[in-house]
Amino acid sequence: MEKATFGAGCFWGVEEKFRRQPGVVATSVGYMGGHFQHPCYLDVLSRITGHAEVAQLDYDPTVVTYEALLELFWQIHDPTSLNRQGADRGEQYRSVIFCHTSQQQLAAAQSKQRLEALEKYANPIVTQIQPAFDYWLAEDYHQQYLAKKRQSVH
Repeated sequence: MEKATFGAGCFWGVEEKFRRQPGVVATSVGYMGGHFQHPCYLDVLSRITGHAEVAQLDYDPTVVTYEALLELFWQIHDPTSLNRQGADRGEQYRSVIFCHTSQQQLAAAQSKQRLEALEKYANPIVTQIQPAFDYWLAEDYHQQYLAKKRQSVH
C-alpha cells in the first residue's frame, strides 16, 4: 500500500470521490500543512493554524496509479481558485498536493505542468505541491461524513 494526500476544498467531498476510486483501500480526512500541533476542526476553521482540510488515501499501486489519482484530483475541483472552492473560503480549502515521496513530487509537478500546457483555464493554476508532513486526523464525525449522511436518510 502507498499513501496519497490531497486538499481540494471541503474534505467531505474530496474523501467521497477518492473513496469510490477502485484501488483506494482506505480513506480518512484530516488536517495538514499548518504550524499548530493537534488542531481540531474549530482551530482550523478559525484560520489560525495554517492547515488545509485534506483527504488521505491508502491505495494499491497495482490497481490504481498515483498518476490516475492525480487525474481525479484535477477533475474534482477548480485548481485556479485561490483559498476557496465554491462557497467555502479560507486557506483551509486551498488546492494542494502533499507528496509522500520524491516520485510523487515529480509526478505531481509533471501533471500540473501538463495541465497548464493545455491552457484549459482562463486563470493560472494555484495548486501548491508540498512535501507531506504531520497529518492530524479530523474528528470522528467528519470521517466518511457524506456516506454516513446518506445512510441516515434511508
